[in-house]
Amino acid sequence: MTDKIPVTVLTGYLGAGKTTLLNRILTEDHGKRYAVIVNEFGEIGIDNDLVVGADEDVFEMNNGCVCCTVRGDLIRIVAGLMKRQKPGAPAFDAIIVETTGLADPGPVAQTFFVDEDVKAKTRLDSVTTLVDAKHVMARLDDSKEAREQVAFADRIILNKTDLVTEAELAAVEARLRKLNPLAPITRAERANVPLDQVLGLGGFDLGRILDINPEFANPAHGEPGHVHDEHCGHDHDHDHDHGHGHAHDHAHHDHDHGHAHGARGHAHEDDIKGISLSLDRPMDGTKFTAWLDRLLGEQGQNILRAKGIIDVSGEDRRLVFQAVHMILEGDLQKPWEADERRWSRAVFIGRDLDEAALKAGFEACAA
Repeated sequence: MTDKIPVTVLTGYLGAGKTTLLNRILTEDHGKRYAVIVNEFGEIGIDNDLVVGADEDVFEMNNGCVCCTVRGDLIRIVAGLMKRQKPGAPAFDAIIVETTGLADPGPVAQTFFVDEDVKAKTRLDSVTTLVDAKHVMARLDDSKEAREQVAFADRIILNKTDLVTEAELAAVEARLRKLNPLAPITRAERANVPLDQVLGLGGFDLGRILDINPEFANPAHGEPGHVHDEHCGHDHDHDHDHGHGHAHDHAHHDHDHGHAHGARGHAHEDDIKGISLSLDRPMDGTKFTAWLDRLLGEQGQNILRAKGIIDVSGEDRRLVFQAVHMILEGDLQKPWEADERRWSRAVFIGRDLDEAALKAGFEACAA
């Protein structure tokens, strides 16, 4: 099914640089045909010199891309875009859906799992979240949506890095990492991120969840910065070695910007965090599936994202799963290699999760 069009959900708080990035997609000479779905044309400020044809809802740009607004139903818009197909070729190389700066990207992402027509023609590629290095700490403090956008991401673009010091960047990255241990962070200035780090990431492709490394999320405190590389798999953005050794050393990430919190001091803890679980013994497949189903049924609203690779007792292939809120997909993927360490690991990212209870439940599934 390679003819499905990949969809990137682009999110980020107001001022993070989404407009700059979208303008680049709509005007750069990249030789691809992209469709960009935005909330408002006004935000993007489409330059009329760059527009070839426009009807009421869709602007066609002279680099072959098109831009349209979400005026009502995302599903209807996507269906409309599909009708612009040229015979014998997919309509677009990719679709980018920009969510408003105040929204939780969850429901937008879910659209691509639940509507059959949309699912037949498109596949959700990733949620990419843009954050502004200078202001993100304050945004994360005062906005539930800003925290959700980070927690939801498959890729975080840390933009405007030229406006802050390296120490501030390290503090920002440590906090982002705690909210979301799964998403690689790519640094950018003026949204000058290569488009291949925004599009075509395969963030929702089960076959690509091959290395989740909880050590990365929870490094041994004795060795700051020694981040193992194997979780990277297909990611070549050398962004994992800025010394995240203390990502879980609670409250540590506040030291560099304590002044920003005024009287609140250094005790700031986010309500959302990533929890990593691992087990070196094989799992009972039935028990694990039942536990996961029950967990998502009871706490799915608070679990934004989850991914895992499970070593099922008596099964040669690894069980790979991921969840968006309560929507779960899982599948047996490639076999374990003969000389490979067989172990189970999972990361749950969510609000007010009980780490001890999750750990106990996960470990109780051992065969």
